[in-house]
Amino acid sequence: MRGLDFPTDDQVLVGAESADDAGVYRISDELALIQTVDFFTPIVDDPYDFGRIAAANALSDVYAMGGVPKTALNIVAYPIAKLGPEVLRAMLAGGIATLRQAETVLLGGHSVDDDELKYGLSVTGFVHPAKIRTNQGLRVGDCLLLTKPLGTGIINTAVKGGLASVATVQRVTELMAALNRRAAEVMAGFSVSACTDVTGFGLIGHLAEMVSGSGLTVILDTARVPVIPEALEFAAIGLVPVGAHRNRSFREKMVVVPPGFSAILRDLLYDPQTSGGLLIGCPEGEAAVLEERLRAEGMEEAAIIGYVRDSNREQIVLT
Repeated sequence: MRGLDFPTDDQVLVGAESADDAGVYRISDELALIQTVDFFTPIVDDPYDFGRIAAANALSDVYAMGGVPKTALNIVAYPIAKLGPEVLRAMLAGGIATLRQAETVLLGGHSVDDDELKYGLSVTGFVHPAKIRTNQGLRVGDCLLLTKPLGTGIINTAVKGGLASVATVQRVTELMAALNRRAAEVMAGFSVSACTDVTGFGLIGHLAEMVSGSGLTVILDTARVPVIPEALEFAAIGLVPVGAHRNRSFREKMVVVPPGFSAILRDLLYDPQTSGGLLIGCPEGEAAVLEERLRAEGMEEAAIIGYVRDSNREQIVLT
């Protein structure tokens, strides 16, 4: 936040002054700690699934930075008198299941009695100081790859309105609960220049953070951007979350939109995601192989969606 003087020291490698997914603190020449925290209100009705999604979302920041999550602390705000203990138990069990899948230890946590349920985690991970991935560093000639399809914000809006089918809810739940662990492991074998995960700011919002300060332009091949088909259908009838409009208002000045561009697809590009995929920059000569590897490892909709070009303007050009 502007105007605040944050305490720091020489061992802070990524701090509060950046727009990165997490902070990084050097312990030694071989080890640095990644620290992050995230929590939010329920986005699905099932408390167990909500716990899984919240945990996957919190862990994602560590994966985006190129690290391995090691420990976690629960953060819970809960109306115990209204919901009783069983919903809380199911939610925490979902989070624990995801932490177990990530081989991450739960050390404890903190809870408060609150009128509105909220859940998330503080996560600490390990990374080699020379292998940190930040959202800065894109290079001329890079390609951009996205590992999960867009549309979870729009689908969740439809869920709240009772319009999403059971099959759609199940698919989107599994998509949000899926860890970015394997994507991070795969990208570690490539010359990645920058990485972030796509969450509340939407694809364009997080891409704008990668472009800001770079002096570069990104050409976004929107025909290749993976989207959830049902999200297009719901967006066409106006089921677009308020967050998408806020994201557009904040970033549209740096986005070049061609005449006649689909307003529905535009909304998808700004749609706030929960536990979205990784957005990875890598050299064009490696991009096709990285895309193939990601798909072979289960990220079947992973795709090359953009290209980094030299420019005297920092902008995102939609095609």
